[in-house]
Amino acid sequence: MSRPDWIVLVLTLLGIIAYGLYKGRTSRDLDGYFLANRMVPWYMVLLGIMGTQASAVTFLSAPGQAYTDGMRFVQYYFGLPLAMVVLCITFVPAFHRLKIYTAYEFLEQRFDLKTRTLTSFLFLLQRGLSTGISISAPSIILSSLLGWDIIWTNIFMGGLLIIYTMTGGAKAVAYTQQLQLIIIFAGMFIAGYMVIHRLPEGVGISEALHIGGKAGKLNIITTGVGSKGFDWNDRYNLFSGIIGGFFLALSYFGTDQSQVGRYLTARSVSESRLGLLMNGLVKVPMQFLILLLGVLVFTFYQFNKEPVFFNQSQINMLAKTKYKDSLMILEKAYDSVESVRVRSMASPALRQMETVKANYKSTVKRWLKDIGADDNDTNYIFLRFVVDYLPKGLVGLLIAVIFLAAWGSIAATLNSLASCTIVDFHKRYAKPASEEKEYRLSRMYTLFWGVFCVAVAQLAYNLGNSLIEAVNVLGSLFYGVILGIFLVAFYRKRVGGTSVFISAIIVEAGVIFLNILSRKGIVPLSFLWFNVVGAIGVILLSELIQFIKSRLGGQGGS
Repeated sequence: MSRPDWIVLVLTLLGIIAYGLYKGRTSRDLDGYFLANRMVPWYMVLLGIMGTQASAVTFLSAPGQAYTDGMRFVQYYFGLPLAMVVLCITFVPAFHRLKIYTAYEFLEQRFDLKTRTLTSFLFLLQRGLSTGISISAPSIILSSLLGWDIIWTNIFMGGLLIIYTMTGGAKAVAYTQQLQLIIIFAGMFIAGYMVIHRLPEGVGISEALHIGGKAGKLNIITTGVGSKGFDWNDRYNLFSGIIGGFFLALSYFGTDQSQVGRYLTARSVSESRLGLLMNGLVKVPMQFLILLLGVLVFTFYQFNKEPVFFNQSQINMLAKTKYKDSLMILEKAYDSVESVRVRSMASPALRQMETVKANYKSTVKRWLKDIGADDNDTNYIFLRFVVDYLPKGLVGLLIAVIFLAAWGSIAATLNSLASCTIVDFHKRYAKPASEEKEYRLSRMYTLFWGVFCVAVAQLAYNLGNSLIEAVNVLGSLFYGVILGIFLVAFYRKRVGGTSVFISAIIVEAGVIFLNILSRKGIVPLSFLWFNVVGAIGVILLSELIQFIKSRLGGQGGS
């Protein structure tokens, strides 16, 4: 990056940290540190919910997802608006009425301590792992731009996050997310404008979308139904999005403390509801526009040379191995094909050239896999465009956008991980302590989870999936079971704690086993359906166990 880019990047990030620390001053107790004294207005609740969900993974990986697979990923969010309505009717009033810090406190009052502890543990496990993946997204940027070792970039990113999350708590998170989202949306709008601006003369947005549509990238609605019937292994289609997406959104926003903690900060039930409902209205169009940016970048590369591999740092690594000479020959041949392709878009031989180009790309990926490097460059597509084609200063701004998205999401998550640790475990199993000591312990737990997530980030670097898919697959392994526990709590009053506890353990093991079978191709089932299987499985099995217990003379409430 140029000097102006570094200036823009550093000033933006330092400004956010300073603003968060200034606004984060609050009472030195759990209510202030975790819930901002429950005084946050609805519009900040909305921005907090959006900022927590829209991590750097969203802005870094989603355009690449659309570039490679089209816009069908937007169907993943189709069940979200309906989930917001259910939450506003059932979950929000109950949580506010009980004045709880975490969603899992409700479960002890409804069931028992072991059910609360199990559910909180499942949340801590999956959210700690997925947050590590989210930290790896901006770390990838620094590693790629500066040539730093990924270990040091993860430590650098995680360290900055820990500092202002530990210092300011929920209030710092809420206020910085407000400013972060303004900068993020401005940056993404500018990026979209620059893509269109750099298209050839006579090619506007309508022509760009026409080209993307011809290439199959505008596949917004897909049914998943083929000649052999419905494909249960199809990840993104109308049915998996509405049904599976509904269960996933209901669990994420209703039972995941990183989101529950955002609307528990609201001043009233109505302000929490308004924030959630507005999120239901805004999220799908927002994700649509982010994916659309990926389609525009795809069109841009139809008129400009596309790299043989978007992650330049991996190419540089490959150039130092036994494949050095072969890589030089391949790149020269690839550039020749690309030059001809760009000059002759209407040529009848275009399809043949695309096949040759794809073979070159596959060869590079095979070499990278052979040396143990990352052979998936979906996460680097948008970043490479930004670095190569945006003017000086704007590159720094767009890099800052990705950093800010990461900070907003991860800071909120670290806050929720710490709140569950101290409220659901420390306070429940340790000796009572003063509010001041609990406040200090909360900061120490924030530090612990920050270090844990940084460690996970290192392992997440070589994931085969795009980062956005990896996060969603991981969440789907746990969210369905957690949601099933809460649905039993709200709607199946005759089922007791022991029944739901046993069923949750059995179904969770079943979902993990089902994922293993799915990955091996033995059971063709997309990950979104794991949420449905987990939730319904807990409900049905807990009902069965409770029925057996009652027949054997067990107590319904045990």
